[in-house]
Amino acid sequence: MVRRWLVTGCSSGLGHALASAAARAGHRVAVTARKTAALEDLTAAWPGRITPIALELRDPAQCEAAVRTAADRLGGIDVLVNNAGGGLFGAVEEVSDAELRDQLETLVVGPWRLARLVLPLMRAQGHGHIVNVSSLAGRMAFPGLGAYVAGKHALEGMSQALAAEAGPQGIRVTVVEPGVFATRYGTALTEAGRRMPEYADATAMMLDAFRGLADDAASGRPEDFAARVLDVVGADGPVPLRVPIGDDAYAYLDGAEQASREELAAARALVQGPPPL
Repeated sequence: MVRRWLVTGCSSGLGHALASAAARAGHRVAVTARKTAALEDLTAAWPGRITPIALELRDPAQCEAAVRTAADRLGGIDVLVNNAGGGLFGAVEEVSDAELRDQLETLVVGPWRLARLVLPLMRAQGHGHIVNVSSLAGRMAFPGLGAYVAGKHALEGMSQALAAEAGPQGIRVTVVEPGVFATRYGTALTEAGRRMPEYADATAMMLDAFRGLADDAASGRPEDFAARVLDVVGADGPVPLRVPIGDDAYAYLDGAEQASREELAAARALVQGPPPL
């Protein structure tokens, strides 16, 4: 079945790999980046299957134009993949209001806006699939990534609500949670304008680890991520709301689930006292 995709953040990394994989599989894909020049290799590699669109995710008018262009060029939108994003590194006290708003505009408001724009199209078709690309930070927290963690937690909460709202109308919603993949995330990570020595011990090692992700031999291949997303979208049966991608993702989330259970038990013991004999 040929599907019509709108994928954001396709200039590199996971979005670029996903767009290539979808086009290779015969689908038609509208791809976005802030500048369409960054999409020329995709357009050249898959003529007739790739539609490049300029999109600044924080600009409401550009979001409306991108959805309208994708729907007009492709004849509709079957799959929306909210992939575009970027990280802000800084302790909670270091991050300014403006920096926080900018991070949340990219990670939450933009994807929310695009979902709102495609929903009428999908509802009229009687089907559709919205895939929101989260991360391990959607269910875990890391020192120095408070703003990013807040954004991904919010994206997952919105997705859970949307799945309950749109599911009865034939629209699927999936959150994919990639582990560590060889992308430019670490090198592109923006640091807060204010850095405080009081938080160096808590955050320095984490920043170094993220900066080195692209050179980590253990990092996953973006092509493998893309293949798993195609599997999710092409699945005939029910798909879980949250789908971790990568062996390391399952290992980390197993640990996070265990820690959550232990925290719940500790909280119960604190407020309810010991269980009756």
